[in-house]
This record gives sequence, C-alpha cells and structure tokens, in this order.
Amino acid sequence: MKKFTAAAAAVLGATISSAAFAEDLVVGVSWSNFQEERWKTDEAAIKAALEAAGAEYISADAQSSSAKQLSDIESLIARGADALIILAQDASAVGPAMDAASDEGIAVVAYDRLIEDGRAYYLTFDNVEVGRMQARAVLAAQPTGNYVMIKGSPTDPNADFLRGGQQEVLQAAIDAGDITIVGEAYTDGWLPANAQRNMEQILTANDNKVDAVVASNDGTAGGAVAALTAQGMEGIAVSGQDGDHAALNRVANGTQTVSVWKDARELGKAAGEIAVALAGGTALGDIEGTVAWTSPAGTSMNATFLAPVPVTRDNLNAVVDAGWIEKDALCQGVAAGAVAVCD
Repeated sequence: MKKFTAAAAAVLGATISSAAFAEDLVVGVSWSNFQEERWKTDEAAIKAALEAAGAEYISADAQSSSAKQLSDIESLIARGADALIILAQDASAVGPAMDAASDEGIAVVAYDRLIEDGRAYYLTFDNVEVGRMQARAVLAAQPTGNYVMIKGSPTDPNADFLRGGQQEVLQAAIDAGDITIVGEAYTDGWLPANAQRNMEQILTANDNKVDAVVASNDGTAGGAVAALTAQGMEGIAVSGQDGDHAALNRVANGTQTVSVWKDARELGKAAGEIAVALAGGTALGDIEGTVAWTSPAGTSMNATFLAPVPVTRDNLNAVVDAGWIEKDALCQGVAAGAVAVCD
C-alpha cells in the first residue's frame, strides 16, 4: 500500500488546488458525530481548504445516528452540494446515500472510514499500519503477560483494519506463549464510557490479572485507563490513536504508552481539495497521488492513504514542534525530569 507523508500531502494539495480552482462550488460534509476531539480539527482544515479554493462549506452532524445521517445527506444534496465528504456512522447503512448522490451526479469522498462502493473516493490513513504501530509499541513496553484488546465500533470497518494490523504484530508472541489475549470487545460508537465498561468487565473476569491493553483509539484508551486507575493499575501499557490532547498528556504522564498521530489537518486539507477537484469534473482515478486499491470484500476503489506517526514519550517533541499541542497542555502534571520536552 502506498503511503504519503505530510509533505507529500501538501504537494498533492498544491497540485489539486492549482488544477481545479472552485467557482461557486458547494461541498457538503456529513459528520457521523463530534464526540471525538479530532473532528473539530478535521473540520477546520476542510473549511480552510474550501475557502482557499473559493468553495462554500455546508455540513450536518448525524449525532451518531445512521438514520439521521441518511436524512442529513439528502438535505445536503437539496441544499446544492456539488460534492460530498462523508464520515460514515455505519458503513453498511450509507448505501442509499451513495445512490442518491450518484443519481444527482455528485462525487463522494469517503472520509477516514471506508464506504464499500467504487463510486466513492477513499481518503484515510493506513489504518492497518496504525494497528501495527499500536501493537508494536505495547509489545515493546510489555513483551509478556495478559493482553486485552479494546476494539472500535463494530459498524466501522476501521475497527477491523486496526485489529488485523494488531494481530499481525502480536501473533508471533501469542504463538510463542509469551502473551495471552484474555479479553476482547468492540466499543459501540467508539464511546469512551462503553470502553470503560468493557474494560471493567474484563478486569473483573480476570481478577485484575491484566498486563497490557491494546486500545484502538484515544477515546477507548481513555475509558480503559479510567477503569485501570479505579483499580490502582494505571501505568500499564495502553495504546491509542488520533493524538488527542488528553491522550498526549497521558503519554507524557506515563498512563498511556502510545498515541498513533494522524495529522487531521493534512487529512482535512486533502479532503477539501479532492472534493473540489471531483466537483470540478476530475475523474476519481485522475486525482494526483491516487492508488488503485481493493477492499477486503473485493471492491475496486480509488484511494489515498496518508502516513501515521506513533508518538511515545521518546518523540513527544514531534507534536509540539508541529504546533499540534502547546507544551503547557502536553506537560500538565508531568514530574520534572520525566520527559525531555517538558523540561
């Protein structure tokens, strides 16, 4: 799978912007929800890209309802959207929206989450690699013992992409008997409260004999850490992703091992620029940097995959240097001498 660095994404953006400057184009964005901190960052980047191209931004928040998302998309189409960016709440339920968009000749960008439809342009980070990065970091910190897998939402294909990448890395240690997976659960809606409840149940079932947690994003990691803290177990290896500020602070404080940082500013920027290009008539396969990709179910799609970065205590300076988080927010509560960037 071809991956792009942030710098490459910037080149992609410049190419698209210059090739397809928008004139009175409207781009509608259907958000699954705004519960995750990162979506506001994505939105700001999309808005900035559209403004730079002269396109109008309209949006709707499905509030974690797949039914509302379908009506939201119908509304965005009725409001004159020339292209849609869809963060799918339930990838298997969004089909009627794809049909409605296709009937109107409206291009769709499947944003960060797969919509299994060759009519959509798939834009995301390499989520299998994110899963590998999570597992590598946890395994390096805790190479033996009892592992818990806190997965994402069962309606989001990313949950299984992540889990597949995690398993690739952990399989050899499982086969060798070095680690044992003692609990595994999906997290409905990616909600931290659901992750916390799942973690509490797994801890109870195993008499707290848990040594590491591979959690699939920072929200679920936060729920797991809350459950661990309640049992006096904070500090065991826990993974996450998204670079949420609270999670990065946990990494600095040693209660989370890694947050795989997916720079949402680059993803949002690329989404806005790709949507403008598609709305202007550029074919899916002609977007600069596009790769031909086949989904797990065999659907042929045009896609762009950006490259994620695992952030641990050793390279926390990366997110500060990039302006992703202020040093004061990152280092709140961190003991002197514990983390280089905080001194």
